[in-house]
Amino acid sequence: MNSTTETVTPKYVPPTAAQTQAKVSAGLARRYRAEARFRAYGLGATLLGILFVVFLFGSVFWRGFSIFGQHQVRLDVFYDAEVIDPAGTRERDTLLAADYQALVRASLKARFPEVEGRREVRELVGLVSSGAAGQLQARVVANPALIGQREAVWVLTSSDVDWLLKGKVSRNAPESERRLSDDQLRWLDTLIRADQVERRFNKTFFENGDSRDPELAGVGGALAGSLLTLFVTLLLSFPVGVAAAVYLEEFARQSRTTDLIEVNINNLAAVPSIVFGLLGLSMFIGLFGMPRSAPLVGGFVLTLLTLPTIIIASRAALKAVPPSIREAALGMGASRLQMVAHHVLPLAMPGMLTGAIIGMARALGETAPLLMIGMVAFIVDIPNGFSDPSTVLPVQVFLWSDSPERAFVERTSGAIIVLLLFLIVMNATAVVLRNRFEKRW
Repeated sequence: MNSTTETVTPKYVPPTAAQTQAKVSAGLARRYRAEARFRAYGLGATLLGILFVVFLFGSVFWRGFSIFGQHQVRLDVFYDAEVIDPAGTRERDTLLAADYQALVRASLKARFPEVEGRREVRELVGLVSSGAAGQLQARVVANPALIGQREAVWVLTSSDVDWLLKGKVSRNAPESERRLSDDQLRWLDTLIRADQVERRFNKTFFENGDSRDPELAGVGGALAGSLLTLFVTLLLSFPVGVAAAVYLEEFARQSRTTDLIEVNINNLAAVPSIVFGLLGLSMFIGLFGMPRSAPLVGGFVLTLLTLPTIIIASRAALKAVPPSIREAALGMGASRLQMVAHHVLPLAMPGMLTGAIIGMARALGETAPLLMIGMVAFIVDIPNGFSDPSTVLPVQVFLWSDSPERAFVERTSGAIIVLLLFLIVMNATAVVLRNRFEKRW
């Protein structure tokens, strides 16, 4: 006899309301925990980024804020005619060729008559900057009537003295571990007790160009070079970028050619900046023979760098203008050119200006392309024109950061502060212009 086994299917029992509620509650709890973890990760990443930024800017300001004050010493200078102009001709070449360092040395020896010997005199003169002689020269050339007169002149101290008085170096260290000898500290204390040493606003840092002596080095030349370079960049990149954006967005027909141009513009925005420097070196200097290390060439190179950014921002500003503006202008009988020039362009201009200023801010912070065209040269004089040799602020920071002289650490941080203030002003200008001219519809 055959027996047949039958499979019994269990009957489905629906969950109770309590079970469903418990399952939903467990799922919600997991979702809330996952959301809380995600928020915690985001908050932690934000706080970590803020911490890094605060540490970065804090270290820069802590090291560089003291640059805005510089110690000076008062010298009682006698403009000896026998040293400056023995013949009494008062000719400019004679005044320029005089030994003004002898006047500085005579003033210090008159203050410390007990100092004898070449080594001690050299240490005594080492308390003041080597630029003191140049300062006296400039005063005599500007006013020859000073010859034969006596005058109290405030001159810069040496970088070692300034570094010591700012507390960056301990004077309690052994003499072999200090840049200043015990005799120099004693003479310096005498000058301080006589109120002949003061800390004043450091105009030299903003008026001078680069120098081998830290106390004489300034950002004046780099600041002027940056302004001239950015002026050339803005003069070229803004009209060309806006014109290209208007053509591509308003007049160009959709074709493979325009698609290729758009793709290349987007790709150029991501090209490393040093590539533009190599292009400028081979084209503007190698092919066209333009001067090296000049703001004119720097402006051309940075124009190539900023054009993609300005074009992309300008196209985005044009796209933000509602189509109804265009349709209303065309419906009233305006030509396509009148529609763009009188209606679309004024409404898009705030966004275009913002993009241009952001592009200029990027250009201001670039170093690599300018190194390729020779703007890394040691420039002492402040440029007066677009073809004069010059450097820019980021390159100046690069040069000083590579200097072995410890006083240049303060100069490097000070130059970074000036560069950051420059960038903040430019970005604030972009915000103000956008808010001032922005049209709402």
